[in-house]
Amino acid sequence: MQNNGPNLTPRAIAKAEVFQEGDHVVYPTHGVGKVMRIAVEEIAGQKLELIHITFEENRMTLRVPVPKARTAGLRKLATRKMFDEALAVLKGKARIKRTMWSRRAQEYEAKINSGDPLAIAEVVRDLHRNAGQPDQSFSERQIYEAAMDRLAAELAALDKTDKQTAINKLTEFLKTV
Repeated sequence: MQNNGPNLTPRAIAKAEVFQEGDHVVYPTHGVGKVMRIAVEEIAGQKLELIHITFEENRMTLRVPVPKARTAGLRKLATRKMFDEALAVLKGKARIKRTMWSRRAQEYEAKINSGDPLAIAEVVRDLHRNAGQPDQSFSERQIYEAAMDRLAAELAALDKTDKQTAINKLTEFLKTV
């Protein structure tokens, strides 16, 4: 059996999380959203309890069935302790594998889409460039910005600020590393 994907272990979920209207949540492939309502709707003759999540930035609403929320990777925001661990990852030394860029890019994308702040912090750390370092390629910059955006969105929701303030905070933090 051949394993082509990156070796990512999903974040262990001890118990099913209970979501309520107004909660900020993280959906792995879309980032931080807000639970607008939880309601029972009839779809194709079936009554389903759905969580309506809006993502302001791309004006999108996602409806996730409550029983599938856990397997879809929907989770509440990271705790302050977990986010501090993600910041500690940013302080670490960049670990860049000596594999082809296309392979590394796939691994980075998978880490971003995992929704795990620790994995996303690894991508930011590995692709961050300080003054005096060589320039990034277009695709490196794209992936770096996507990871930074995802990390900043969660930090902004945690700090109750806007994303640009969070990006500035993370950028300043990276300058101290």
